[in-house]
Amino acid sequence: MRPLAPLAAIAVLAAPAALAARPVELAIPPGTAAEAAIAIARATNASIVIADPALGRRRIAAIKGRMDAASAVKKLARASGMQAVKVGPDAWRLVAAPQRTAKAGRQRPAAETARAQAAVPQPLPEAEGPPIIVTASKRDLTFTEVPAQVTLLDGELLARGGVGGTEKIMQRSAAVSSTYLGSGRNKLFIRGIADSSFTGPTQATVGQYFGDLRLSYNAPDPDLRLSDMERVEILEGPQGTLYGAGSLGGIIRLVPRAPEPGETSLVVSGGAALIAGGEPGGDANATINLPLVGETATLRLNIDAATLGGYIDKPGLGRSNVNRTQILAGRAALRVDLAPDWSADVILLGQDTEAEDSQYADREGRRLESSARVTEGSRAQYGQAQLVVNGAIGGIRIKSSTGIGAQDLTERYDATAPGGAPRVFRQRNETRMIANETRIWQPAEPGRALGWVLGSSIIDNRNSLTRGIGPAGEPETASTGVENTVFEITGYGEASYRLLPVLTLAAGLRVTSVELGGEGENVPLPIAIANRAVTATRRQTAWLPSASALVDVGADGRAWLRYQEGFRPGGLAVSGDFVRQFKSDRARTVELGGGWGVPGRGDFDVSASLSYTRWRDIQADFIDEGGLPSTANVGDGTILAASVTGSVRLAPGLRFDAGATINDSRVDVPQFFALTPLSLTGFDIVPPRGAESAARVLAAPRLGRIPNIAQVSGRAGLQWRRDFGNGTALLADGWISYVGKSRLGVGPELGELQGDYLDSGLIVRFGRDNAGLTLTLSNLFESQGNRFALGTPFSTGRAQVTPLQPRTIRIGFDTRF
Repeated sequence: MRPLAPLAAIAVLAAPAALAARPVELAIPPGTAAEAAIAIARATNASIVIADPALGRRRIAAIKGRMDAASAVKKLARASGMQAVKVGPDAWRLVAAPQRTAKAGRQRPAAETARAQAAVPQPLPEAEGPPIIVTASKRDLTFTEVPAQVTLLDGELLARGGVGGTEKIMQRSAAVSSTYLGSGRNKLFIRGIADSSFTGPTQATVGQYFGDLRLSYNAPDPDLRLSDMERVEILEGPQGTLYGAGSLGGIIRLVPRAPEPGETSLVVSGGAALIAGGEPGGDANATINLPLVGETATLRLNIDAATLGGYIDKPGLGRSNVNRTQILAGRAALRVDLAPDWSADVILLGQDTEAEDSQYADREGRRLESSARVTEGSRAQYGQAQLVVNGAIGGIRIKSSTGIGAQDLTERYDATAPGGAPRVFRQRNETRMIANETRIWQPAEPGRALGWVLGSSIIDNRNSLTRGIGPAGEPETASTGVENTVFEITGYGEASYRLLPVLTLAAGLRVTSVELGGEGENVPLPIAIANRAVTATRRQTAWLPSASALVDVGADGRAWLRYQEGFRPGGLAVSGDFVRQFKSDRARTVELGGGWGVPGRGDFDVSASLSYTRWRDIQADFIDEGGLPSTANVGDGTILAASVTGSVRLAPGLRFDAGATINDSRVDVPQFFALTPLSLTGFDIVPPRGAESAARVLAAPRLGRIPNIAQVSGRAGLQWRRDFGNGTALLADGWISYVGKSRLGVGPELGELQGDYLDSGLIVRFGRDNAGLTLTLSNLFESQGNRFALGTPFSTGRAQVTPLQPRTIRIGFDTRF
């Protein structure tokens, strides 16, 4: 994995000109031109831009010695076969060097040709490279300076073999898991912290971010297409101090490629796929980068379209391959340089995902077949607009991000009673959010032991959940719904200090004030008036401290001890013909971890952690007496989690990587749920040992397990590359993953086992950097496992499974102009 390449643009905030002109001692190891440019820019306080990602991937030898910024840039240009163009005070742009043409009639002697070929920089062996900056740290910490489990996924690697969504992240990381209701409907989980299977008014346990702004507050994963991404960063949680509410399990941060000043380019990719026993599909993607005003303003546009073929049959409707899904997504980013060290980005993104029908089947019966007699399916729509301002005042860096987002999800479920007429339950979840985050920071650098960040954030979120049920083909009768409003204002800070050459201590605090409100939807006025105290505005304050110690072990090792907290505010949930309140929940985690090396670099790297979490007043969804989803605090729990990731270079061009997670959880379920016939979605209720009678079982405390989280999961991958003398290369990337057993919940509908299956894939690419052909195979071994034991929450008299997509072959292409 090459997390910093391709690098579209490198811009390091400059200090006064005198600093850039001052000679500094450089010791940059062999690596790519992009990596070396970052190291030079950081050391000399200069600004360096490499417009062409292919040029940024060129390998160079080490750069060492004492020199100023101008000398270092010229040396880098010579080493990489580029030309340095000065575009401002202490600012350079590296472009391809013009090719020399031989004079007509003169042939070069063979010996001279051989010497010239030998002088061309050849690809170097895999190198260490400069430090990787983890932008999710919010203060430019390098990978080895973050006292937590961090996963970095290169955007080019994620897009290889066809652009996808969140499933691409789960293929590369054993730490992330998901429900499988369908694209745009799922809940994501990290570190074994999961609440339930349905999307209700509870806030997610995983924070999802596009740049510095969250994608949603209490809505499902929008499953954005991961096209034109620089990389994806995963921080295991809690991450309450820096990210606040909704980061109990951790955060997933999408880092898009930025507009490239002065560069006109077009990238096009696409492919066609065929599912065994199913129908064909296809995808297409295009990205264009356009300078508008020289290098002052640049526009970057991306469009993505995909048709995912269906493979589930519904004989009761006389239809085959019903679960076809259509996706259309787009993104536009405009970058304007306002002044030296200051820029503004305007970002627009949107996606429309429509599934024609559900993707579950009957557990008993023919494979890939559902006996439902109604059309289900869903439509998920997402949109966001951002304004991001970056700048610096001396050595202090400033970033302010403001955004407005909208997310709508409409779902249809089979609600047919056993032996009854076909019936449909319809649920619509609408979310509107306005958010701002502004922060200032100063990273710790050589010669400065203190690094810090101070920030503030404001979020105004409104979520409306409306529902209806009725005979298939007729308008639904509206049932009770709920609206939740949240206004959140926050201040936070974090600082680290290198107390000893091998010891860094850090501490932080986040203070959040939350105002909660809401009301019932489709509620008779007398009931609303009688229960107005339930929907009255409520306020609460959360204090989220953190502390850590990081110890350097030898040249490449590290160990850490970390304490973090996270929380989710309360809200309103449907309860019969009205609504009721549920409280905030809170998680406290102690983590011990360590590692060696940097992922994908050197001969060997490994990172491992062990964590203990105490989770209070867990918010979760359950099935009420009427068979409808509702939400409540279900008890307290503990989670013991362990994870390990690593890779090893087996030979030049051949690398093996692997990862695994182990989770063990216990939940104490309140007596209220023990005594009522409610089904908790995912909390596998276990009576205490020695309970010999029904009365004793009902009176005793109940223990449960966290839903949808396998006790053991893991993955392994192998990447191989062979370069040929004519500039072409052959790449192969294979992986296999195992998802262990878990339970959806208790009861005839929710107590089935799920998981315990293997998934696999293989991607082969042949071509040059600017053009290639790919062959992709998924589910190589035609596994028939059950990813998710629920398709509809209603008691329909049949057990359900969500099967893996059958073996699929895709042939694709990619090209750059």
